[in-house]
Amino acid sequence: MTGGPADKIPEDDARRPAYLRAPGAFILRYLRGRPLHFAGLFIMVLGAASCAIGLQYVTKLLVDAMAGPREAVAIWTTVAFFLALIALESILWRLSGWLGCRTTVGIGVDVRLDLFDYLNGQPMRYFAENRAGALGQRITATAGNFGALVNTVVWRVLPPCVDFAGALLVFSLVDWRMAVVLGGFVVLITAGLILFGERGRPLHRRYAQKGGEVAGELVDVIGNMWAVKAFSARARERARLAAGFTVEAEAQRASWMYTEWARLLHDVALLAMAGSMLSWAVTLWSDGRITPGDVVLISTLTFRILHGSREMALSLVDMAQQFGFIEDTLHVIAQPQTVRDAPQAQPLRAGEGRVEFRDVHFSYGDAREAVDGLTLSIPAGQKLGIVGPSGAGKSTLIHLLQRLYDVQQGEILIDGQAIRAVTQDSLRAALAVVPQEILLFHRSVRDNIRFARPDASEAELRAAAQAACCDGFIRHLPQGYDTLVGERGAKLSGGQRQRIGLARAFLKQAPIIILDEATSALDTESEIEVQRALVRMGRARTVISVAHRLSTLSSFDRVIVIQGGRIVEDGAPVLLRAQGGLFQRMWRLQAEGLSLEEVDCLSIIP
Repeated sequence: MTGGPADKIPEDDARRPAYLRAPGAFILRYLRGRPLHFAGLFIMVLGAASCAIGLQYVTKLLVDAMAGPREAVAIWTTVAFFLALIALESILWRLSGWLGCRTTVGIGVDVRLDLFDYLNGQPMRYFAENRAGALGQRITATAGNFGALVNTVVWRVLPPCVDFAGALLVFSLVDWRMAVVLGGFVVLITAGLILFGERGRPLHRRYAQKGGEVAGELVDVIGNMWAVKAFSARARERARLAAGFTVEAEAQRASWMYTEWARLLHDVALLAMAGSMLSWAVTLWSDGRITPGDVVLISTLTFRILHGSREMALSLVDMAQQFGFIEDTLHVIAQPQTVRDAPQAQPLRAGEGRVEFRDVHFSYGDAREAVDGLTLSIPAGQKLGIVGPSGAGKSTLIHLLQRLYDVQQGEILIDGQAIRAVTQDSLRAALAVVPQEILLFHRSVRDNIRFARPDASEAELRAAAQAACCDGFIRHLPQGYDTLVGERGAKLSGGQRQRIGLARAFLKQAPIIILDEATSALDTESEIEVQRALVRMGRARTVISVAHRLSTLSSFDRVIVIQGGRIVEDGAPVLLRAQGGLFQRMWRLQAEGLSLEEVDCLSIIP
């Protein structure tokens, strides 16, 4: 039997790397990546904790030596041995701290890079459904939690384990019955606290989830501060954030108090056991069966082991919390990628830039197809304009060509090569894309333009800027090309951002240029200048332009009109106007001063 719900989990797992399928596999990946580091840490912590146990036994020898005949040599030898153990323990702890720092910091870098590598393979719909701030916060927090997990194991779990083993050995030298009782009690208490902590794991995961959501909400509001001010929404947004903070605080409080209950239970057990062991030791001393040094040894080791068991048990509770954070991050970030390179994908052999759509079908999950059986051939070097009403499928066509989504039926080819059979990076290297909404990095103007081709010369960069009609305004900026543009280009106007985006595309020198309403924020004169430059610079390139103003397509070789995911008109702009069809009606209404959106609202399309 196949196709049932039980088959879905393995299928999803098969589409993810093994280390992202479960938190345990995720952690093991990085432990195996630095085996010598962790082996060294284990040896150092084992040695340091053993020195601490040795100190307790040497203390017993010192007390017994001082309680007996005054033999100076024996006493001072014991003191020297005591000081040597202290020095050795200190050296080992400091070395473990140095190695632990190098290990956890290095793993933190690896974790963030690995999660980012997987994240940037997600389709664009994933980023539309998840806040950028929340995703960034999860990646950073996961690296921090992994480091905290390593530190917890190395310095809070492993030392008590060594103490426990050493204490049982020392106790067996005093009275084997005490070793058995202490060992059984510690095992029972630790197991009970672990089980208690495991029951609180859903609370820890809920806190991690709410923390990620609130971080995303906060970044979202800060990123849209202009809208908050413009619509007098400061009080509303504050109340909205306060509600989110309150829910997160309740989740944090529940997670925190669960840990406090674990501490309380252990303190009660500690009091009972410490009293019992100390009373037993005093009774044995009264009977003359053990020495005063043995009483001191039993007292100090009992408290050390019981406190260590509490630290270990509570550390395991903390580990469950850290494990919950990692699990929550994997649940969000490690979702199966829907657009992936084929196993044997080869780099695209970019040629002249011929593009073909063959019976392409695509929908966003609803019943209506955004692209419905579309077939289109674009010869190399042709300047093609795409027009149509809102929602007709124009931008979807562009996204499919970039493989931001995969077609559900049919295929798309560039220079005779199916784009699903080539690597995504090589495909997009052959495309210079300018979207309607230009997103810039918080870097200089020069860095944003040169992002398309970092090895471009200064002369090439300025030529691209001049072709995009942005060299003039850039020179008037405070630091010219070195001016920082602000987050997402906030210091520039929409038209200025679009010109920089065009300059970036021109500089790339890709065989195919894609403009998705890329000049909509320009004034008519600037748009015409840009279109002329595009025709001039793109003589040897294929240009595909989703047009905002139909008049700018006059110099194009060909225009297609899309409606309902299908091509309804196709031909040279002059011929389409002469036919008196949909293109001519849209042209006429725009000539009368209406925008393309206003043309849609008139419902002129039957």
